[in-house]
Amino acid sequence: MQSPQRAAIALAFSLVASVPIIAAQRNEPEVEKLTQQVLAHAIIIDTHADTPQMMLDEGYDLAQPNSPYMISIPKLRQGHMGAEFMSIWVDTDWPRQDLIHRALDLIDAVDRQVSLHSDSLELALTADDITRIHRQNKIAFLMGVEGGHIIEDDLRALDIFYRLGVRYMTLTHTKDTSWAGSSGEKTDKDLSDFGRQVVERMNRLGMMVDISHVSDKTFYDAVAASKAPVIASHSSCRALCDAPRNMTDEMIRALAKNGGVMGISFYSAFLDQDFADAHRKVSGQMDAAVKAAREQLAREGKHLSYAEEVKLEQKFEADLALPSFTRIADHIDHAIKVGGIDHVGLGSDFDGVDSIPQGMKDCSKIPSLVSELARRGYSAEDLEKILGGNLLRAMRQVEHVATTLQNEGGR
Repeated sequence: MQSPQRAAIALAFSLVASVPIIAAQRNEPEVEKLTQQVLAHAIIIDTHADTPQMMLDEGYDLAQPNSPYMISIPKLRQGHMGAEFMSIWVDTDWPRQDLIHRALDLIDAVDRQVSLHSDSLELALTADDITRIHRQNKIAFLMGVEGGHIIEDDLRALDIFYRLGVRYMTLTHTKDTSWAGSSGEKTDKDLSDFGRQVVERMNRLGMMVDISHVSDKTFYDAVAASKAPVIASHSSCRALCDAPRNMTDEMIRALAKNGGVMGISFYSAFLDQDFADAHRKVSGQMDAAVKAAREQLAREGKHLSYAEEVKLEQKFEADLALPSFTRIADHIDHAIKVGGIDHVGLGSDFDGVDSIPQGMKDCSKIPSLVSELARRGYSAEDLEKILGGNLLRAMRQVEHVATTLQNEGGR
């Protein structure tokens, strides 16, 4: 048996090994050279975008040359994007009996765009698909269900979503479910026995367990229950911005120990404390305006679209000072310092937030983030991990666990 002293020394060495050796800050010619090298080789993967809402509700075409949204094919090309996870999100206030139907409509909207623009897009079902599609100079599209309420407490819905291409599910959204707690509530609810069945079923299918939006207790329960790495598709660091949706250092370490990956969110209110504090002062007025608009449309038999909601919220944020996109790099730095280079990625939340930092207005600006990280001294190898390599590794592990479980006990 290893002595406590030797165990402590081994742990110290492992923690040191997990932190990248970062060179001194580079000059601008060096930054530009490394940026272009990385953009030419890296598979850049963003684990969360909410654009399907606009595809479905507004007939938005991703090839639109002058798109008002953060995701479009021209912008994806300009941003050197390799893969984008499309969020299949249904509002927690949506009529319960229509949750699955709404999700199916959103999946269909994604499929239609992929089919319509097959010269540029292709649906990916595996990590190997992502690499193959990237080699063909196309952009891989994947899907993630955002909010466990959408399965309506029926495990069979997971099977259906998986067969339709969904490769992760966020266990909750802004409200608790009957089986899991949300960071949007004050209950800090844990994961129930049925919630553990959900995690087990996802492991067996090969669907990544996403812990963005869950309560702290549900986070630890999900990590303990999962036989495969879990992900945080769009969460930042609570040490830098005190938002319940962000992850504490302890949570980051637990996620890293599990083999998971956290995709840093680009939402201004999750990145910068000053902005978050200012945003909090107008949030009451925003919520009241959104509620009034929803109630008025409900009386007319209509729903408030997400795009309309965001536009309404932005009116209250017009005078708030936006942080710089370099705050994204600050959160990446912190997450790597705490959890290691192998457990950090990108989870923008493009088209799903009402505020994005200056210099990162849409996915076309991703090269600016690559340059900022290069400027801070990260190597090409480490940049490729952050930009997508870590997610590919975790996804392959999830697939391997699923194959093992299926071989052991049948599907």
